[in-house]
Amino acid sequence: MKVRSEAKSNGYADTPEQLFQFFLDKVRAKLHLGLCFSPVGDAFRFRARKFPGVISCTSLDWFHEWPREALTDVAQRFLADVELEVEGREEGELTDAIAGHMAQVHLSIADANGEFLRAERRYNYTTPTSFLELISFYKLLLGQKRGRITEQIGRLEVGLQTMAGTTTQVGDLTKRLEVKMVDVRKERENTDRLIQVVG
Repeated sequence: MKVRSEAKSNGYADTPEQLFQFFLDKVRAKLHLGLCFSPVGDAFRFRARKFPGVISCTSLDWFHEWPREALTDVAQRFLADVELEVEGREEGELTDAIAGHMAQVHLSIADANGEFLRAERRYNYTTPTSFLELISFYKLLLGQKRGRITEQIGRLEVGLQTMAGTTTQVGDLTKRLEVKMVDVRKERENTDRLIQVVG
């Protein structure tokens, strides 16, 4: 009903085809679509070749780099599920330090990209996706190192248990040896007496 009255007021006839045409014209006039592409790699270039309208019929808006605070907040949010505890430090202090370091690394790469452009006249991009990959790589590497350390701790504990068992066995063998040495002394004395008798 609302489309019909608005279409009539704009000069469209009261037929289903004209009403639908009015609807399409209104959508075309009001619809704005935002496409986000990463400039990293060859995918954007291939897509632009396949669909030239992406470049010729759009207005490009290059996003600015994320500020340090945004990078730090994102890193803190993604590192919140990682267990980082060190004696003498508060719980979030280490997470904040790591998040700040990750932000600094990402911003320093942007500076290096500028130097690379001046020296080589070629573009190299760092995107928020590469920052998220840095965080996920850190978490993966941390998990691998912790797993390796846990495995080494397990091997060390098994070795210590084996050494403790060996020490216990050596102690038992020493006690048995002392008992046997007493028996050997007695047998030696008996042998000496027997030699004297035979002699």
